[in-house]
Amino acid sequence: MKNLVVIFLLFIASLPSFAQGTDFIILKRGTKQKSQIRYYPGEEITYKSTKIDYFVTDVIQSIDQNYIYLRENILSPESITEIDIRNKDRRNSTLRALNVLTLSAGIILLGAESINSIYHSNEFSIDSGVGLASGILLGAGVAMLPIRYKTFKNSGRNKIQLIQMRMD
Repeated sequence: MKNLVVIFLLFIASLPSFAQGTDFIILKRGTKQKSQIRYYPGEEITYKSTKIDYFVTDVIQSIDQNYIYLRENILSPESITEIDIRNKDRRNSTLRALNVLTLSAGIILLGAESINSIYHSNEFSIDSGVGLASGILLGAGVAMLPIRYKTFKNSGRNKIQLIQMRMD
């Protein structure tokens, strides 16, 4: 019983060490939490700055009040013009899943109708209604391919903020 109480007290005493915050960069598109993207130290970031007119990929080393320290560069949030968010924005994964679902539904519908027609009448045929429905599904899937969030432009309502979560 005494051991259990000691372990419990040690656990309670160590709780503040679990709540250590970490610094991060937040890309805000308005006030909604869904439209915020976070970058933490150790992550790769692909950006375009005022000095360099093409995208550069670098690793975030640390974050200060006014600067982002990368492996090869030091940047201020104002000097960043665009950030590539294709792999970072979680809304892209939802769009990608919807795209795959639509394309696969069209293919499965064509395949099921083909197998069904071969099984019942021993010849390959596709009903016009099924062909139309699968064509619409495939067309919608192909049309949705380019609809993704690609870059975050640091202008207008879009803001880059440096958040420090340490207690110095």
